[in-house]
Amino acid sequence: MNILINDGIDKEAKSMLEKAGFTLDMNKIPQQELAGKIQNYSAILVRSATKVKKTEIDAGVNLKLIGRGGVGLDNIDVEYARAKGIAVINTPDASTLSVAELVIAHTFGMARFLHQSNREMPAVGINKFEELKKKYSAGKELRGKTMGIIGFGRIGQETARIAFRLGMKVILHNRTDREFSLKVDFAQNDVNINLEFKVKATTFEHVLENSDFISIHVPFKKGDKPIISSKEFEMMKPGTGLINCSRGGVVDEKALLSALNTNKIAYAAVDVYESEPTDNLELLSHSAVSLTPHTGASTVEAQQRVGTQLASQVIDFFRGKGLI
Repeated sequence: MNILINDGIDKEAKSMLEKAGFTLDMNKIPQQELAGKIQNYSAILVRSATKVKKTEIDAGVNLKLIGRGGVGLDNIDVEYARAKGIAVINTPDASTLSVAELVIAHTFGMARFLHQSNREMPAVGINKFEELKKKYSAGKELRGKTMGIIGFGRIGQETARIAFRLGMKVILHNRTDREFSLKVDFAQNDVNINLEFKVKATTFEHVLENSDFISIHVPFKKGDKPIISSKEFEMMKPGTGLINCSRGGVVDEKALLSALNTNKIAYAAVDVYESEPTDNLELLSHSAVSLTPHTGASTVEAQQRVGTQLASQVIDFFRGKGLI
């Protein structure tokens, strides 16, 4: 049973699959060549880089399973695959904590100007040390500030849990207008305290108008309109920080730059981009933007969880079919 692992996998997951009797091809096939070679495999496992759309699915005459290591399935034509009898699986929980922690890391960084001082200190050196010290002495504590969360799925909820632990207020907007009960653990040495926080969804406009920081966690498909554009930036309080560790395209990058340049918002954090790799040099060089190269799910722990969860599902699927 041949499996193409086109975007890499954790070594423990690789070992699990090999022990189960699968033959693994770890050599990445370029996207433009995939349709010509996919017929050699019973399954293909991908992350976000490889697309498995109608062309690849039609060519994969021996495909029984498509696996995506991660939350979304927007790089896979799920309905078409399932209509052709091909199972589609993913690992929606594996990277939740890692993405939420990056959101908070960016939030801390923006509040204390780390993204700016890290750029300026190597450039100006000791000559302007006192000047920079004064310039970046107006940082803010997160305790008591309001974190607005747009989209309250797994990652949005985990972001809220960390915000609550920091003493932040949380407001949210979600497709379903309901009250959420979040269990939040506070662990210190051998003492564990669990509290329950109730948060009721509010309007999109209310979150935009009343948040100190806004984090976005919504699905997005190619062709969709951005949910944050010029109109939405106008609703935000001066000094707001925007964080997008969700999907490229959710935020209109041109409108974002305009909002920053006119001081409508104070800063932004961007992990995902309208096109990747991004060539938006103005965005990449903007002093008020905290940047990461789409690494929200890229921690050692998340990669291990993604790999082992995916491997377990693959093994269970083929065993259930009596094929291994």
